[in-house]
Amino acid sequence: QVQLVESGGGSVQAGGSLTLSCAVSGDIFTRIIMGWYRPAPGKQRELVARISSGGITNYKDSVKGRFTISRDNDKKMVYLQMNNLQPEDTAVYYCNSFPSTLFAWGQGAQVTVSS
Repeated sequence: QVQLVESGGGSVQAGGSLTLSCAVSGDIFTRIIMGWYRPAPGKQRELVARISSGGITNYKDSVKGRFTISRDNDKKMVYLQMNNLQPEDTAVYYCNSFPSTLFAWGQGAQVTVSS
């Protein structure tokens, strides 16, 4: 059974930076698209960024130019570098596969941005 473990959250002031990490167990990791998600009004969670097994990335418009998703297939890790954080980025961030969330959700990483 694949497990997802997020880490790296914290509290910062607006304009600050944080890097989230997601450890993924299971060999399937190298064959799937991975994404970072956060709760959104009217949705359980929305996709913030995704990355293919080959490194092709895609971002939600509101985070383009500020967030960078990356992955290390050897270590089975996914990262989200978040720069110029804004109060509206405050949320619990989760990783999972894309487009279908195949795995049980982890505990998430809390990101709190104060103005």
